[in-house]
Amino acid sequence: MNPILIVITTLPNIQEAKTLGRSLLDHRLAACIQIQEGVYSIYRWDDQICEETEVLLSAKTSETSWPALESYIVEHHPYDLPEIIALSPSQYSQAYGAWVSKELK
Repeated sequence: MNPILIVITTLPNIQEAKTLGRSLLDHRLAACIQIQEGVYSIYRWDDQICEETEVLLSAKTSETSWPALESYIVEHHPYDLPEIIALSPSQYSQAYGAWVSKELK
């Protein structure tokens, strides 16, 4: 079975997150999208401390789909430099992993 990844990114609002999430599903780059509103981010950008409310999107995908998913997010993301982090869970149910793999084909 192809190992799964959890890929996270932040977006400026719920509509942008829904649009990106649906598009990732439509292109079969992700099997599942979860969106969480109300993330408060504090970061340094252009030598300034910024504080923003953002929306967190997490996508379940596979290691083999990672390059295409990352490229797609970079191309379609509204930020100049989007946060794109892939986490590799060490444990997950085989049935869930099989479902993720099936949805990406």
